[in-house]
Amino acid sequence: MTALVLEEKKSITLRPFSIEEHLEPEDVRIQIHTVGICGSDIHYYQHGAIGPFVVREPMILGHEAAGTIIEIGSKVQQLKVGDRVCMEPGVPNPSSAVTRSGRYNLDPDVRFWATPPIHGCLRSTVVHPAAFTFRLPDNVSFAEGAMVEPLAVGLHAANKAQVKAGEIAVVLGAGPIGLLTAISALAAGCSHVIVTDVQAPKLAIAESLGPITSVDVSKEDLLKVVGSMTEGRGVDVVFECTGSKHVAATLFEVLAPGGRAVMIGMPGKPIPIDIVGAQIKEARIETVFRYAHVFPRALALMAAGKIDVRPLITDTFPFAESIQAFEFAAKMPPESIKVQITMPND
Repeated sequence: MTALVLEEKKSITLRPFSIEEHLEPEDVRIQIHTVGICGSDIHYYQHGAIGPFVVREPMILGHEAAGTIIEIGSKVQQLKVGDRVCMEPGVPNPSSAVTRSGRYNLDPDVRFWATPPIHGCLRSTVVHPAAFTFRLPDNVSFAEGAMVEPLAVGLHAANKAQVKAGEIAVVLGAGPIGLLTAISALAAGCSHVIVTDVQAPKLAIAESLGPITSVDVSKEDLLKVVGSMTEGRGVDVVFECTGSKHVAATLFEVLAPGGRAVMIGMPGKPIPIDIVGAQIKEARIETVFRYAHVFPRALALMAAGKIDVRPLITDTFPFAESIQAFEFAAKMPPESIKVQITMPND
């Protein structure tokens, strides 16, 4: 089949690629319709590695996807041919102790699309376990379905923060994950969210998503904005979505005593954080690695109109222009948030 292949660092091709996937009894075969480009896809493209995961041979990119089931295994009962679905791209080892504890996202043996050596989904069809394949509600499009994967990160973060009704949160960074975290925090019960960035177009999009106040930290003092909005108390939750050491260094300044800080952005190397600043507020620090058990709830929230990801889908390319899509995403203009690729579906 034709696939978008990362040959090596800074080299991607759209070419025929031989990959044999046998349909097991509990699998489904899916014709891919829409695939989102993630920051990790771009990082592999530009650097050929993320931490210990190194691209050592050609690898198909893509892990944010939606499509249509075209074949089911003999033991699949909850899905049928013709169902529109999205897929959770990480498949853990079902017998590992970590998976059996319920935290399957932390299983060291997880097989995650487009993470070496596992091929991704920028190709015509994939075979995937039915247990990690989810039917799209009738009012959720393929494009929205392909957003469930990044949305799951934000929902998992809101779960880790244990958001309570009426709380106020700060989201540091207005990239795709930051904005999806902001709307997840609102859906979880926050009455208001403050989103920071230095790019005005992204902040304008943020304010269109709900009761969100944007702060351009290159021009405004976040601490003063938070103080004004909370009568000096500070916010209940801070979501760090930048991975920046400079941002993390001031993480606890805007946090209320007893608040929670959730680390989502992944720095490229160890960074300092102000432990004393956390201690004097008895702040709880949570960390996030992907997500677990959130795809069904994400789809339910989207179907109910509680979460709308459509304003974040800013750019769409046909599969034939996948290379151009990646080049665009690697140098994305400030007014763009999420780039998606649509597959030919004859």
